[in-house]
Amino acid sequence: MSIPILIIGITAGIISGIVKLGWEVILPPRTDERNETNPPQKMLQQIGVPYRITHLTYSYSGQQIPWVSLIMHFSFSIFFSVLYCWIFIFYPIISIGMGTIFGLIIWIIYHIILMPMLKTVPPFWKQPWEEHFSEALGHMVWGFTIHLVLLAFI
Repeated sequence: MSIPILIIGITAGIISGIVKLGWEVILPPRTDERNETNPPQKMLQQIGVPYRITHLTYSYSGQQIPWVSLIMHFSFSIFFSVLYCWIFIFYPIISIGMGTIFGLIIWIIYHIILMPMLKTVPPFWKQPWEEHFSEALGHMVWGFTIHLVLLAFI
């Protein structure tokens, strides 16, 4: 492989992050009310970042875009994409399901276990079914995208 795995992982993270955002336009995971402070914003607030920073936006085409949330979204995507690509080199079994199982596992760890445990989101049984559906399938599509980008480079 001539392209460093870090570059492949970063590329996969950016592309899969864009795909996941697009997925959430088609199947929004949260109601507008539950999204007033989205999970990335709340998580930052829980560690002491003030509301005035977590809710900073930029304006594009007359809409306010939460750029702090986007930084969190793409940082998460890039980190786990690099991790997936790195693990794939040593343990290709991670590619079972072509990245979809990886995405589903990340969803379970974060949305079902960690974020409810940290009280970033309600317990999973108190979250709407539509949120679980969107997030679970969205993470599977995200993982699949990471895998496809990796395959394109190796």
